[in-house]
Order: sequence, then C-alpha cells, then structure tokens
Amino acid sequence: MDKDKVLDDIFNNDEFDILNVKPKVANGKNEDERLLASFAEINAFYLKHNREPQPNPSNISEFQLYSRLKKIRENPEKIESLQKEDVHGLLNFEKKEINSLEDIFSDDSFDLLEDDTDLFDFKHTPKDQERTATDFVARRKACKDFDKYEKLFREVQKDLAEGKRKLVDFKQGNLRENTYYVHNGVLFLLEEIKISKKEHYREDGTRVREDGRTRCIFENGTESNMLKRSVEKILYANGQVVTENISKVNEKFIENFSNITDEDEEAGYIYVLQSKSKDERIQAIENLFKIGYSKVEVEERIKNAEKEPTYLMAPVKIITAWKCYNMNPQKLEQLLHNFFGKACLNIDVFDANNKRYTPREWFVAPIEIIEQAIELIISGEVVNFSYDEENKVISTKLKQ
Repeated sequence: MDKDKVLDDIFNNDEFDILNVKPKVANGKNEDERLLASFAEINAFYLKHNREPQPNPSNISEFQLYSRLKKIRENPEKIESLQKEDVHGLLNFEKKEINSLEDIFSDDSFDLLEDDTDLFDFKHTPKDQERTATDFVARRKACKDFDKYEKLFREVQKDLAEGKRKLVDFKQGNLRENTYYVHNGVLFLLEEIKISKKEHYREDGTRVREDGRTRCIFENGTESNMLKRSVEKILYANGQVVTENISKVNEKFIENFSNITDEDEEAGYIYVLQSKSKDERIQAIENLFKIGYSKVEVEERIKNAEKEPTYLMAPVKIITAWKCYNMNPQKLEQLLHNFFGKACLNIDVFDANNKRYTPREWFVAPIEIIEQAIELIISGEVVNFSYDEENKVISTKLKQ
C-alpha cells in the first residue's frame, strides 16, 4: 500500500472542510484599546445622565466608572492619550492643592460635610426601627406652646377614625407647610419651613439641594427643628401624609357656589354622572364617573343616554350638578379632564351601527375628590396639586 497516496486521497477528499484549520486570532485587547473602551463607557454614562459618575455605593456600576475616571485623572499620560476622546471635557479640570484645613472644607465636592445628618445617621449599613426612632426623638425638645395644638391633634385623630381623612404614602419632594404627617406611628404637624439654601449648581457641576430648618410639632408635646431634607428622608423611609378633612373641603366648595345674586350671569352646567350599564367591565369599576358640560339642564341632556357612545350606550344617574355663573364652564370641564387625565377610562363601546368609540369623559375618582378639584381650580391653587390615581387622593404636586 502506498501510504503517501492514501494520505493524499484523504486530504484531497475533505468534503466538509474539516481539515482546513484556520490559525487562532488573539482576542485580547492591548492596553491602549482597553483604556479607550473604558473611557468610552464613561462618556456614554455622561451622555445618558448629563453628569459624570459619582461615588455612589448603592450603584456598583456607577461607582466603578467613578473609580476609573479618578484613576485616569491621576495619570498625566492617560489624560494626554485620551484628549481626542474627551468630548465632554471630563479631563479638563483644575487639580486643587490641599495645604490647609480650609482647603479641605472648601473642596467638599460631594457634600460630605453637609450638616443635615448626624453621627448616627446610617446610610449604607443596616439599621433597625429602634435606632431610627431613637435618632428621631433625639432631635426633639418640649413644645412650650403645645396647648395651641393639642385640640388640633385630637380633631385629626378623630377625623382619621371616622374616615374623613386618610393616610397615603409619602413621596419624595412632597413636603408642605401646615400639613399633618405620620412617622413610625407618631402624628406630627409640619408648621413651617424656612428655606436657607436654594437649589443650585457649583462651578464644578455638583448639585446643592434646597434645604432649611423646619418647625415640626408632635402629638406627644415635643417639637423639632430638623432640616427639611432630614424630614423628607425619614418620611420616605417610613412615613405617610394625612389628607385634608373632606367635610371642610366640601363646606368651602358649597360656599363658593352658593353666593349668587340676580346680577350674576348663567353660563351652563357642570355635572357628574354614574353609569347604569350592565356591561360587566363597567360594573366592576368603583368610583367611575363622567364629568361633563351642558348648556341645557342636565336631565334634558341625558334623556337619550342609552343611544349615545359618550354615555357608554347606557342610562346614567345624576350624582351631582352645578349651575355655573360668570365663568366659562367648557374651560372648567377641560381643566377637570386634564387634572384627572391619568385616571381616564380606556374602554371601547359600539353604537347601533357597530361603530367603535372610545369615550374620554369618564374618570376613576371619588365624588368628594372631584368636588375638591373644582374648588382648587376656582381658587387657582390647582397648579400646586395633582391627582394620585393609585391612592385616589389629591396631593401636593412634586417638584421638578
């Protein structure tokens, strides 16, 4: 047997190209390529967040990018090689020399020396409720004029027991003077906020948040002058907001609509309706109301409701209606629709010709909340509030 011939036949008859082995190509990047890739990630972070990465222990990826940038800034050779890639000017910075204690305190880029926390404010280690409560109590002192507030606290507790007020979750930035809050089961009144530091940005781009001292009165006869941001932190961790007394809101509402004379000009009707639809989808929705406007009396407007898509092709029940004077009721209707926009019903109905409609005047909100919204629109205060569709209450609008 000719071995050479056999081998040639094998190599020449490689139908599936199995014997055609390609040389391996090294996939590893050299040092310069790794540096460019690393800085590209930092640039991408800046492009997305409009700021450089910060030493944020709760975000590992951001902390890693911060560490990379810090090491690059400490290496003049790396800075030089990345000049063309530094599209955001991250490497164009002034390195400050530290020669004294004054230099240390004036270079507090990350607000590490802010006075809104104390020695026992644990940020990045576990803390239990007992420690939190102890810190909270430690900031208080006896309220010398508590006799002015004692009756108010009893009224609020009574309102909560009778359902005239509710407790809703606190949201960051949602602090308001003369509002009641609950922290760890303790009711307190945030009577005053004295802003001493406006929100701004330093020359190096770091953000300084708005802050100032508050006056908080607690139902146990103590008070505190904690910083505004500290109050926000404890409430965000374990706090709730006490809503307004619904009865008092309604009294104010009725008063504004009752003081009418012969000189006032009628402008139409704003009404709130409830559907009598037998559609299971609609029957299953609580606090579903139609907010509408009519130039004629409401009874006349709705007499053919079961034939009109805007009334969900079903009879309706008048819950309440107001005759409007000296105003544009259509504008009021539009403002109400905008205010409750996120709670708008999204459902399709079909008319007698099987044509599809999606009515946009039905909203999920309790009637007392709708009345409160009208009061806020008339008073002009509505710009400071928003509808919390999850808790079905009106709350202070969050700052942007």
